[in-house]
Amino acid sequence: IGVGLVGFGLFFILFGMLLYFDSVLLAFGNILFLSGLVFIIGFKRTFTFFFQRPKLKGTSFFFGGVVVVLMRWPLLGMLLEAYGFITLFRSFFPVAFGFLGSLTNIPVLSKV
Repeated sequence: IGVGLVGFGLFFILFGMLLYFDSVLLAFGNILFLSGLVFIIGFKRTFTFFFQRPKLKGTSFFFGGVVVVLMRWPLLGMLLEAYGFITLFRSFFPVAFGFLGSLTNIPVLSKV
């Protein structure tokens, strides 16, 4: 359920950005993304992830962006969310890029 909610959340965020920052789609995508994250890792771990001392700056920008999008200022809200997302998940990016680099070891994908 959680992976589906996160997937639909990302889809609605992307679709909202493609439709010139439609605030309703962006708000719905934000709500789905956050609820999917809670379903995947649990409420307590989600709370402790977002409210760690070193990540409070990113958390405030991310949730501030969500609030700004809900107040129908989608462009400013998405900029705030993007900065907060990058700040929050900065430590995860090297792991993700390492995984993408290892995809070339798969025989079918290495030919592509």
